[in-house]
Amino acid sequence: MRVVVVGAGLGGLAAACHLVGRGHDVVVLERAATPGGVAGVVEEHGYHLDTGPAVLTMASLLETTFAAAGSTLEQHLHVHRLDPMYRACFADGTELAVRAGVDAMAAEIDGFAGAREAAGFRRFVGWLRELYEAEFGPFIVRSFDSPVELLRQPRALARLARLGALGRLAPRVASYFADERLQRVFSFQALYAGLSPFDALAVFSIITYMDTVEGVLFPTGGMHEIAVGLARAAEDAGVTLAYSSPVTRIERGPDGVVSGVRVGGGDRVGADAVVCNADVAATYRTLLGIAPPRVVARGTYSPSCALWIAGVRGALPPRAAHHNLHFGRAWRDAFSTLLDDGRRMPDPSILVTSATATDPGLAPDGGTTLYALEPVPNLAGPLDWAVEGPRAQADLRARVGELGYPVDDVVVERFLDPPAWAAQGLERGTPFSLAHQFFQSGPFRTRNVDDRVPGLVLVGMGTVPGVGIPMVLVSGQLAADRVEAWGQR
Repeated sequence: MRVVVVGAGLGGLAAACHLVGRGHDVVVLERAATPGGVAGVVEEHGYHLDTGPAVLTMASLLETTFAAAGSTLEQHLHVHRLDPMYRACFADGTELAVRAGVDAMAAEIDGFAGAREAAGFRRFVGWLRELYEAEFGPFIVRSFDSPVELLRQPRALARLARLGALGRLAPRVASYFADERLQRVFSFQALYAGLSPFDALAVFSIITYMDTVEGVLFPTGGMHEIAVGLARAAEDAGVTLAYSSPVTRIERGPDGVVSGVRVGGGDRVGADAVVCNADVAATYRTLLGIAPPRVVARGTYSPSCALWIAGVRGALPPRAAHHNLHFGRAWRDAFSTLLDDGRRMPDPSILVTSATATDPGLAPDGGTTLYALEPVPNLAGPLDWAVEGPRAQADLRARVGELGYPVDDVVVERFLDPPAWAAQGLERGTPFSLAHQFFQSGPFRTRNVDDRVPGLVLVGMGTVPGVGIPMVLVSGQLAADRVEAWGQR
């Protein structure tokens, strides 16, 4: 079959790799001049600044994606395992190096909080491994057509229940750690799914598994190189990639079946199937001109983020790592302010990433890259971002400076807030899509096919299985499976 993939984001590229490996004629149409989508890059004055996701886990899923196109990870990327994976800094002045490897981390915790907490960590890792085995295959690497399909896996559901995975995440983590600082370190990942650890189900500890057990990675050249590598692998396998080719319409025949797409000023590209990596809401409203599914139109979206990226002159603080988590004093109340009240956290926890800590070649001599992220409400909240945006940028830069990072000699910078994310076509101005509430996850999440539009398959963070690089890569495999099924109808 001839398959058109709309968008060379990570999901679209993953789908292209799987599809070409299965013998399909694949064309990828990307509106930008480079691949990556949200995983973009700014290159100015010798600085290389990633503008999208900063944390990479699950190397095995990258390996699977490259292998689908008849290639290997090593042929296209040089990936480092970070150790420490994070430096966790607390308001009381204490710091914890979140180490790679169970033994190394247990030893770190022993020195930080005592032998009892170190033993709790080992038990926690054992539980995470069981959770991953119970959840990944049955519930993540699959497309659901109906919530009823959950009932067809009673043993898998019962196993999750026995593991306590259907209870709340924060109490589950607290059952292993008495130290509140460690509870934060091993539960903050819920925010990636758009949830507070106090509201999220314990199943979302699978994100913690990806960090804590599988490890955190970084590719030489920056995160954008993931997209560059996947695009190169896809092309090597025979995929046609066309950049600066914005798709303006997904076309359908009289029977409603997808027949191709319109590009730019009106050129038509025919297709037997279309895989769309655009934002799901934009796909329906703009490319199809039909009402989105209820969960897309009326669902709860994840918080957004204020992201300040900069190339600066100066050195990092002495103990700085690649990823640095700076926790505010407030914790539970901070989530309530963000998620319930729709306001910025008064004392936010922030992530400061400096890729030059691992790859100095991303800046000129004497230079440093900074990536500072603060979770903020999305555009559904009450804030006036014309006022709040400049304030958030100034606050974030000042906070980074107060923490000891060099901010006085900025050579190049960008600031992304909810309106900026919305300008990229992201619904509600969030780069994290629909929140992973129970009724917006698994079989309740936006399906990757729609009975109204036969021959269309969705891919990316807005559909199954969800948000984050690992899940988006899986979505590419699931999209290819759907195309195969469509071709065999």
